[in-house]
Amino acid sequence: MNQKIRDFAALHVPGDPLILVNIWDAGSARAVAAAGAKAIATGSFGVAGAQGRADGEDFPLDDVFENLARILSVTDLPVTIDMEAGYGADPAAVGASVARAVAAGAAGINMEDRLPGQTALLAIPDAVARYRAATDTGIFVNARCDTFRGADVGQDGDALVAATLERARAYADAGAGSLFVPFLLDPKCIGAICEASPLPVNILRGKGGPTHKELANLGVARISHGHQPWAAAMAWLTGQAAQVLGGAEPDY
Repeated sequence: MNQKIRDFAALHVPGDPLILVNIWDAGSARAVAAAGAKAIATGSFGVAGAQGRADGEDFPLDDVFENLARILSVTDLPVTIDMEAGYGADPAAVGASVARAVAAGAAGINMEDRLPGQTALLAIPDAVARYRAATDTGIFVNARCDTFRGADVGQDGDALVAATLERARAYADAGAGSLFVPFLLDPKCIGAICEASPLPVNILRGKGGPTHKELANLGVARISHGHQPWAAAMAWLTGQAAQVLGGAEPDY
């Protein structure tokens, strides 16, 4: 494990979370770094969208690493990249793709437990095999667990927490460095997962959900902003363009 990977892993402290304002290219990385970030993280939705591509591994792997190289050229901070489902049809292919990320200088990756375009989660043994192939490269793996995607927390919260913790234990055994549980805003469920998870927990900050401070108090170790910075930037640009093209002066 190289020093950047060790440094990045050390930033995951329950109760004192690493805050990641996800970026999509070298320019946005430079802006976030200048604001005082401790690490840089891409989000696959924004990276793909910035190139007119769709999320879900539609952005070619060679382009993923070209983008990473440009990002690394403007910052010395640890950089973690979103590799979606690992860019591999099987564990061996996942391992080969992730090994390229290590060689390119990434400190970490995000990796999902469902395949591109699929809503069903991989069976735990299948997900574990893919995570193990990734972690065997030595990189820090943020294991995304999509148990709460589209779920009814009010009705199924306890069962969803139990299912998440079952996967957390399996992913920890596979060598993952942290557990990413997106699409979860319920404080009770977040707290229960943080209390029992063998891995530090990453939560996606959501509008109307707990604040950064509240997430810290719940024991969260990492807060991501996902596609939201890119979406906000594009909404701002569209609004400003509409003003200018409609005959008004821009706000900039």
